Amino acid sequence: MHTAVQLYSLRRLDRSLSEKLELVARTGLEGVELAGLGDADPTAIGEVLERTALEAMAAHVSVADLEADLEAAVRPSETVGCERIVVPWLDADSFRSRRVVEETAQRLATLGERLADEGYSCSYHNHTQEFFAIESDVDDQRDAFDVLADALAKTPVTLELDVGWAHAAGRDPVSLLERYGEQIPLVHLKDVDGDEPCALGAGSVPLEACVDAAREVGVEWLVYEHDDPSDPERALERDAETMVDLLGR
Repeated sequence: MHTAVQLYSLRRLDRSLSEKLELVARTGLEGVELAGLGDADPTAIGEVLERTALEAMAAHVSVADLEADLEAAVRPSETVGCERIVVPWLDADSFRSRRVVEETAQRLATLGERLADEGYSCSYHNHTQEFFAIESDVDDQRDAFDVLADALAKTPVTLELDVGWAHAAGRDPVSLLERYGEQIPLVHLKDVDGDEPCALGAGSVPLEACVDAAREVGVEWLVYEHDDPSDPERALERDAETMVDLLGR
């Protein structure tokens, strides 16, 4: 299982993207998940990735951008050698009922098919809104995440399970990994205190059990994310060490 950081974690660090990549490389993490390139030159970023031996293992790209102009939306990813696109978020209205969730799954599946035609794999990243009870016209005990995962099972779209947000919403991330493991190539390793992101090990997410379950089901990438660290550089250094410790047990 490989290790990476979602670069959203470093968005408030006052450094260029190239400098952030150099910082990540020094931690020993193997890859980065892109969250936009800002005003950085994609060709230059690709050169930094090659020089530092970091893999751009995925890129978060909004569904609005992908649906508006897919070719333009993925062009930066193509330039830096990234072959997986992750839809990072959909609003709560996309999950308000069973019927709507099934429509959302079809929307994602269509996007996944278009991306596959262009040579990209596609995943969906959860927050908390996918885990709340939904309206249903049948006796269905599944929440929106369950309905979404089941509907996507035979499509090109896989799941990027954010264990922190799942835990914050009251679902057991270990059980989700065990149930949907074949659909989960990517895991966001996040800790939360209540519903607030925090340093790995400082919250209530069962990190060791999550890592063990991820390894057991064949997750490819374990991606560190802290949405709002007070000191992003120190948080990265500290939590990268924690990831290494968790994987080395």
